[in-house]
Amino acid sequence: MKSAQLLPSENLVFLLREIYDKYGYSRYKMNKFEEYDLYAKNKDFLISDSVITFTDTNGKLLALKPDVTLSIVKNTKDSGKNVQKLYYNENVYRVSKGTHSFKEITQVGLEAIGDIDEYTILEVVSLAVKSLVSTGENCILEISHLGILSDVINYVGVPKGETRKVFHFIGEKNIHELIAFCDSLGLENRKIDLLANTAKIYGTAEEVLPWIRENLTGIADEKNIKTFENVINALNGGENGEIIRIDFSAVDDIRYYNGFVFKGFAEGIPQSVLSGGQYDALMKNMKRKSGAVGFAVYLDSFENALSVSDYDVDVLLLYSENSDISIVKKEAEKIIADGKSVLLQREKSDGIKYRTLLEEKDGEVICVENNA
Repeated sequence: MKSAQLLPSENLVFLLREIYDKYGYSRYKMNKFEEYDLYAKNKDFLISDSVITFTDTNGKLLALKPDVTLSIVKNTKDSGKNVQKLYYNENVYRVSKGTHSFKEITQVGLEAIGDIDEYTILEVVSLAVKSLVSTGENCILEISHLGILSDVINYVGVPKGETRKVFHFIGEKNIHELIAFCDSLGLENRKIDLLANTAKIYGTAEEVLPWIRENLTGIADEKNIKTFENVINALNGGENGEIIRIDFSAVDDIRYYNGFVFKGFAEGIPQSVLSGGQYDALMKNMKRKSGAVGFAVYLDSFENALSVSDYDVDVLLLYSENSDISIVKKEAEKIIADGKSVLLQREKSDGIKYRTLLEEKDGEVICVENNA
């Protein structure tokens, strides 16, 4: 028998929703199905390009939603200088990172769509920090800026047709192959060195921002550098700023993303548990004028880290036909008031795992067994 306690991942969902509510984000609800064409045109934006499809009664090909962001972009409208702030708590259907098979996965995240400014970026990344810290795990948020990195790649002289390959090497932290590839293109050694050093950037704001200012001024767009400095400094000086790391190997597909990109990692989990960034390019691909920034928390990544308790219930309280039900009820309420769960039964079952076994006898509640 299972207790009425929520699983840790379910607790996390409610905690995240409470955070987003407090910052004025509205809940977005969507259908389970979307036209398959939406996902087919943007497969590279998805975590997995495997999509469950079926044919509707009218012959139209539909898909069980593998992603929420694409649906939000499709179903919202441009709104001038306003910013639509939405969060979601939806089940998506895709190949799980853990099992490599299709699963129904609860995904929580948020999107800000509209006239995106510095503050909006700061707010979204700050909420990503709060989301990571809420998991209770030791965590790090790695932040990059694709605009700055793209400017360096252009300065080095990488042909446009080869930039995706360069981004791939950077994302893999494969500096050796990055240098070898740039060398094969006949690029200048000093420029290759600058690109390699930029790709290797990793550290705190105090360690990295001075290097960016000294080495990339005049190469990267000044507005991008200034915005990056402002946001990073604000994050660094805020609550949980110690988990921020600047890491220019944190990249995503440049056909969809631009500007800030960030990934969250939790101790003991090999892949990112949170991912987000600015995706103005995706908005443009979908004929939208607005900018956008957001992130998703991948709860399936926590399935092992957020393990279920070894116990079904904190306290098993046994009573008999002759028990004083008033005493039994008061004892149960006292246990609950102490923040514990309690299951009342007339006899013990081998299928129930408990920390403490109590029994009411002759108007008195006694402790029979304590496994805590």
